[in-house]
Amino acid sequence: MSSLLTLENVSKRFGGLVAVGDLNIKLAAGELVGLIGPNGAGKTTAFNLLTGVYTPTEGRILFDDKLVNGHKPYRVTAMGVARTFQNIRLFRGLTALENVKVAGHLQTTSGLMASVFRSRGLLKNDLRLDGIAREMLAKMDLTEVADVTAGSLPYGLQRRLEIARALATQPKLLLLDEPAAGMNPHEKSSLMDLIRKIRDDFDLTILLIEHDMKLVMGICERIYVLDYGRIIAEGTPETICRNPKVIAAYLGEELTPDGHEAPEPTEVVEPRKPTDPQ
Repeated sequence: MSSLLTLENVSKRFGGLVAVGDLNIKLAAGELVGLIGPNGAGKTTAFNLLTGVYTPTEGRILFDDKLVNGHKPYRVTAMGVARTFQNIRLFRGLTALENVKVAGHLQTTSGLMASVFRSRGLLKNDLRLDGIAREMLAKMDLTEVADVTAGSLPYGLQRRLEIARALATQPKLLLLDEPAAGMNPHEKSSLMDLIRKIRDDFDLTILLIEHDMKLVMGICERIYVLDYGRIIAEGTPETICRNPKVIAAYLGEELTPDGHEAPEPTEVVEPRKPTDPQ
């Protein structure tokens, strides 16, 4: 199976600090993969490398057979990589619809003069962007709040809006940075269904950073585990939740494949033998 995303021996140093070292990650088109590990393990640094925020000190990042190294974030987005953030970064004073339309402008070809003179082509393009934005809001069940300012929305809806905005860039790869952070159990359950749905509806590949193990184990087909900037394990949820290195570095205890604590083994008590008569 060919890879949509490949990291080959990727490292990032900040002075003497190795934030990530010798990363080797491959994602095939259509996969839903998790990236987990303790705080400070280098997960967000890896996302910043994938999106052009940082340039690797060593190694290569290939997306859709194109080299990502050295490209600015807007170029990487235009290539087909979109992301959300651990800390929501919406335009709080704009409406939900306007937030999504901002992302859609990546697909426009109108220049400065067309904007100044409001050309027919520009107006046609604006109508197209409006349609795309409303479609993304509908996919996220946000149609009813299209005209509500983003800062006024409940936290869970802001998370959905950020995903809608990312989808408006028409990505092939979607990077989700702790999408369940701050959500209650009901919102997390809905998010699991939503992530599966958008992967299938938009034919996406998804790489997910998340600390909620029930969510990770419940939706990811493969999982990479980072510790001190290096991959210490890779495999299915079933193998990861029982991996001794992962348990020692991150989980703290063995989990069941659905992310719950594994039950303690039941002690087997031998039946007491009757005493011999004296």
